[in-house]
Amino acid sequence: MRFQDSLITAKKGISVHKNRSALTVLGIVIGIASIMTIMSMGQSAEGLVMGEIQRFGPSNIFLLPGRQPSGPTDAAGTLLNDSLKQKDFEDLQKKSNVPGAKNIIPYVFGYVTTSYDSEIYDAMVMGSTELIEKNFDLSVSRGVFFEMRDVEEKEKVAVIGDKVREDLFGNIDPIGEKIQMKNQKFRVIGVLEPEGQGSFIDFNKAVIAPYTTVQESVLGIRYFNRIVVEAESIEKVPEVIRDVKSLIRSNHNIDDPEKDDFFIQTQEGIVDQVKTITGILTVLLSSVAAISLVVGGVGIMNIMLVSVTERTREIGLRKALGATNGDILAQFLYEALLLTGLGGIIGVILGTILTFALSYAARTFAGLDFPFIFSVRGLMLGIGVSVSIGIVFGIFPAKKASKKSPIESLHYE
Repeated sequence: MRFQDSLITAKKGISVHKNRSALTVLGIVIGIASIMTIMSMGQSAEGLVMGEIQRFGPSNIFLLPGRQPSGPTDAAGTLLNDSLKQKDFEDLQKKSNVPGAKNIIPYVFGYVTTSYDSEIYDAMVMGSTELIEKNFDLSVSRGVFFEMRDVEEKEKVAVIGDKVREDLFGNIDPIGEKIQMKNQKFRVIGVLEPEGQGSFIDFNKAVIAPYTTVQESVLGIRYFNRIVVEAESIEKVPEVIRDVKSLIRSNHNIDDPEKDDFFIQTQEGIVDQVKTITGILTVLLSSVAAISLVVGGVGIMNIMLVSVTERTREIGLRKALGATNGDILAQFLYEALLLTGLGGIIGVILGTILTFALSYAARTFAGLDFPFIFSVRGLMLGIGVSVSIGIVFGIFPAKKASKKSPIESLHYE
């Protein structure tokens, strides 16, 4: 029997029981759609995080307190979160200590209840120098940013995000008004331009003030959560890293690098970590979704076995008219492949639609700059897996059908 004839026969076999065929491919559709969505959303999330990381620039070096975590369950690295002191910051600013450094930018942050009259807002307060504006590529829509003099004199001035302005002030012009944090009043001198929410920091919901004031009057700490060292060029990054490590170890009396109470990250290192994490999560979630594919494959095998039993007389008649074992095998195998192939195509289409809908919802309702990415890997995996399932779970029923005796089949009741 020709391939075309076997294919037509397989189509007719499926169309006889449309409802049963539809329910059979449902597991395949769900599994493929899930894998397609997970892989596409994983790539989109990776793109979102990468964009936020690249916002810092490739010449930025991040100095963090504590030991570098060796894994997601490693809590030891978070125990020494107060290791970066004022002396470290001041020594880093000395050109003789880190010749290749261009700017040193300290950061402290925390969540604080902010109020204006009777209005209350839980904002993230960030303390830094005036260099934060350039470091995060921020811009003010009204008013001005604070200056170095404000940092040195511990002025209680603040620049607020657009969401903070909206919730606390409504239609009132906030410039010159005073907000309260931890019983301390801060004069609003600027409002940030509204922007899409980043993967790390949503500046729409932030209050930015001089780090000296935030440390003393708001958070009550004497250390830094981060210090960003901006190298003069990308080429000087390795040199700057060596100088920073040497300086901090000297300040902290550390002789053994294994006992470092700080660690350093670069954009390249963060990118590698993000890719590793998103890759692991994608594989784990796809593995969970693959369970439905196995269930769907078993369902197809069961349905095909039932079909073989129901069509015993048909098999006998075909063999009596000259059909070979290979023809019968091909007929039932093609039926399984058609079912899984159809499920794979529908699953890819459904997964693409679902991914687009989720990306649109993230942009519209959550304010995330979440790109829609069609996963070619997901497409290839979806079609490949569905065809493989058709072969693996269809071969047994097809073989069983091909081995039936024509005489016994014709007498089957």
